[in-house]
Amino acid sequence: MKPKDLVVLVGVIGIILMMVVPLPIWLLDVLLIINISIALGIILIGMNTKEALEFSIFPALLLITTLFRLALNVSTTRNILANADAGNVVMTFGSFVAGGNLVVGFVIFIILVLVQFIVITKGSERVAEVAARFTLDAMPGKQMAIDADLNAGLINETQAKERREKISREADFYGAMDGASKFVKGDAIAGIIMLFINILGGLVIGMTMKGMSLSEAGKLYSLMTIGDGLVSQIPALLISTAAGIIVTRANSEGNLAHDLTKQMTAYPKLLYIIAGTVAGLGIFTPIHLTVTLPIAALLAFAANKLQKNAAKKEMADVQLEEEQQIEEVRSPESVISLLQVDPIEFEFGYGLIPLADTQQGGDLLDRIILIRRQCALELGVVVPVIRIRDNIQLRPNEYVIKIKGNMVARGDLLLNHYLAMSPGYDDDSITGIDTLEPAFGLPALWIDEATKERAELSGYTVVDPPSVVATHLTEIIKKHAHELLGRQETKALIENVRETYPALVDDLIPNVLSIGDVQKVLVKLLREKISVRDLVTILETLADYGTYTKDHEILAEYVRQALSRQITQQFAAAGDSLKVITVGPSLEKKIAESVQQSDQGSYLALDPASTQVIYQRISDQVTKLLQAGQQPVVLTSPTIRMYLRQLLERTMQDIPVLSYSELEPNVEIQSMGVVNL
Repeated sequence: MKPKDLVVLVGVIGIILMMVVPLPIWLLDVLLIINISIALGIILIGMNTKEALEFSIFPALLLITTLFRLALNVSTTRNILANADAGNVVMTFGSFVAGGNLVVGFVIFIILVLVQFIVITKGSERVAEVAARFTLDAMPGKQMAIDADLNAGLINETQAKERREKISREADFYGAMDGASKFVKGDAIAGIIMLFINILGGLVIGMTMKGMSLSEAGKLYSLMTIGDGLVSQIPALLISTAAGIIVTRANSEGNLAHDLTKQMTAYPKLLYIIAGTVAGLGIFTPIHLTVTLPIAALLAFAANKLQKNAAKKEMADVQLEEEQQIEEVRSPESVISLLQVDPIEFEFGYGLIPLADTQQGGDLLDRIILIRRQCALELGVVVPVIRIRDNIQLRPNEYVIKIKGNMVARGDLLLNHYLAMSPGYDDDSITGIDTLEPAFGLPALWIDEATKERAELSGYTVVDPPSVVATHLTEIIKKHAHELLGRQETKALIENVRETYPALVDDLIPNVLSIGDVQKVLVKLLREKISVRDLVTILETLADYGTYTKDHEILAEYVRQALSRQITQQFAAAGDSLKVITVGPSLEKKIAESVQQSDQGSYLALDPASTQVIYQRISDQVTKLLQAGQQPVVLTSPTIRMYLRQLLERTMQDIPVLSYSELEPNVEIQSMGVVNL
């Protein structure tokens, strides 16, 4: 046990012993001064805290100091009744406050007790009770706000955990304060009871056992009783006030003195009104001007001084801001900051500003939050924060989407129109501005409000401009998700799994594979639009096969086979057959014979003529399926799947290539064509 811990334990035991063991007068005087010092320290700490949790030990400290004060009351009562002597501290307080008049001293003591009991203690108790109730009621909302910030990417998991712990501690603190305030209330009642016990007991003992007259006993014991009450009630009043200050303090940037001076002097013009009111009291009432005029002049002078200081501060802030901007331009760090590249940027011309301006009804920011949530659910990755800015170099109605500083998509919007896409047959009565739907490249029309209802009745799909942008941005993120997943992002995903599956992560990383190896496998899955949300299954598979091979292509194939249920549900709806383009035996044989091995792994080495033939024949089959309104899927054997995917990646990136082992046995496969050489 540490020495400071031992001191606290000995102190608490000593407080209990004080109630039963008589103390010498000199030690009692020392303890009374210590009690006053502790009370002063508590109220000063309470005034300098910025938030209640900075003094979270206060409820327990309140109980200990109350117990200490009661033990001192018992000790002084014992000395008053047994020895008619309570020490110099008690006598000094009694004689100084009473000023030779016991009635005055008694009345002052009663006033102090009533102020503490009725005003301070009662108010602190009520505030603590309400604060505890409202803190508990607000916990679900605060938790939801933390989850929303976490999902939006405004905070990380560590910050979210700290905020949740802070909310829990606040609830515990105010709940403890609600209970601890009852001790203060009981202490005030005990002080009043001890007052009458000391006076009545002192009168009886003084007259019967000490041989004093009624007046002598009354004067002596009343003086000591008043002094004893003041010595205990003044620290109690200070601690009660500290309790009121702490529970009524809202979180702020400064302490009580800073907030008081800053907020009370925030409106200097109001001081002129107060000065005029005070001066009017001296003029129109019997209160003389000699009393009110100096105060009114002081308030007016203070208002004038505050106005001048505020003007100087405003000018100084403007000048300081300009100097900082100049310094930032001159500093070498200003060039370094320009090297930062945002993962995703959305830039638009000035004509599309209403999309992002909430004051003009724009909801683009809310839609982006939903997009990030949707991508997290569908792809299993956390999309970085999307930077939104206007760009005067673009056309007024144009927007561009950038990935790591490079433009990957662009489009045009007409804010006062709707995008109408044909159901497959055109209605001549529906007229508008010809365009292409930006996300999928489908022919469409920009129509006005008057044509919207008629187009919907004709079967057209009608979409407003914000939905067009949201759809386009979502598809771009899905298409380029593999570019947004780096080692740092992979580490964050793995650490999230570690919280619930620590044995799995510790077994895999770094003993079997590094974070970079896992990242390469995840990137290969995302490149083919395979969700990595089931990260536990992925890591389990890598842990099983990572000891046999380090080839990322082969590891990705093993993972795809482990995700067969997910892949099947992604490409074959429940109850429907999967329509595929089957790779024939001759083509499989040709690809298998063209596989070459190297130190970096295996690769496909086909001659240009064969490559062109394969492209053409697969393209013909894909065109037939698209014309029939079917999603084309190429199906092949597991041994050549990844090589065929490499072959088609540049020209047919959006065509899924699956193997037989990636499909569930219960799915019905319908071949719509065979590709052979």
